[in-house]
Amino acid sequence: MGAHGRIHNFGAGPAVLPLEVVNEFSEALPNLGGSGFGLLEVSHRSGTFQEVIDSAVRRLRKILSVPDEYEVLFLQGGASTQFYMTALNLMGKMGKADFLVTGGWSQKALDEAAKVGDAVAAWDDSKNGFKSVPKNGSYSVREDSDYLHYTSNNTLFGTQFHSLPDSQGKPRVVDASSDICGMPIDVSEHDVIYAGAQKNLGPSGVTVVILSPWAAGRPEEGIPTMLDYRTHINKGSMFNTPNTSGIYVLDRVLAWMERNGGLEGAIERNQKKADTLYGLMDGSDFWRPHASKDSRSMMNVTWRLADEGLEGSFLTEAEENGMGGLRGHRSVGGIRASIYNACPLESVETLASFMSDFESRHG
Repeated sequence: MGAHGRIHNFGAGPAVLPLEVVNEFSEALPNLGGSGFGLLEVSHRSGTFQEVIDSAVRRLRKILSVPDEYEVLFLQGGASTQFYMTALNLMGKMGKADFLVTGGWSQKALDEAAKVGDAVAAWDDSKNGFKSVPKNGSYSVREDSDYLHYTSNNTLFGTQFHSLPDSQGKPRVVDASSDICGMPIDVSEHDVIYAGAQKNLGPSGVTVVILSPWAAGRPEEGIPTMLDYRTHINKGSMFNTPNTSGIYVLDRVLAWMERNGGLEGAIERNQKKADTLYGLMDGSDFWRPHASKDSRSMMNVTWRLADEGLEGSFLTEAEENGMGGLRGHRSVGGIRASIYNACPLESVETLASFMSDFESRHG
């Protein structure tokens, strides 16, 4: 166990938060910023909360170098709502969109967009077991497509884009839910970036959406009010009551990032954590990493044991030794260590030590 009896949390989301932020949240519960209102009780229309959301927007813009002309929204409904909402706003019923299908979530995004317009897979790795992401030149985007959609990091299978996919001149839409603020990203090269907060940015219930001027001005007519980006732009993310406490935690996580080297510091730490695990597994045939080497995720390390019959014992012993959240997604099986920004190096080193010990006893 770590500090305060906390387990080493490798859960895929909701994921571990910095202990400093958990403590700040606790302190704000009875009285937010000296306002006399508890964090869960403060009005979203109050000046007190306006300061919170303004701070969160300002910090996110700074950390990601968001261009001034881009819009930043904090919405609800998760990435799953954005699968449909992006299609409604960007292509409508007469439009087209191309998708790079690199896992379960990008497949779901395609399925939802296909309910709106002509959405197709420009590349699909399902027959290969989703072990890689496409190289530029291995797919074609239709000339009359409205945009190219991709998922930057694939939590189920542990793959990740390490370079910008070629959109062949079309706008890019990216689901960055599981690596936003943990990997390099050029916001100006994208027209929509959306991300559930519950992995790298905060708790569940908040969805970050970043829109270029093209995307912000694109909406079709007749879109339901709650699904129209213009609604939320015009109301500063407060058309309806937002997840006030979640936005507060997101702001505190971003402040924690600023104190710890910003985006560059997060990337450096994430690379070290990933190298620790992949380096161990590459040194032995006891472990079988799922992803191809050039597509490996720095956020979700996925693997099987060469003897899959040992996986149950591995997971049980890991939990007995204070490590949780390691069971692979129910649709995939195996083992998965999610090592998002707030997962400390100490936790990864503890896991690596346990893995070495487990191999010495069972190898």
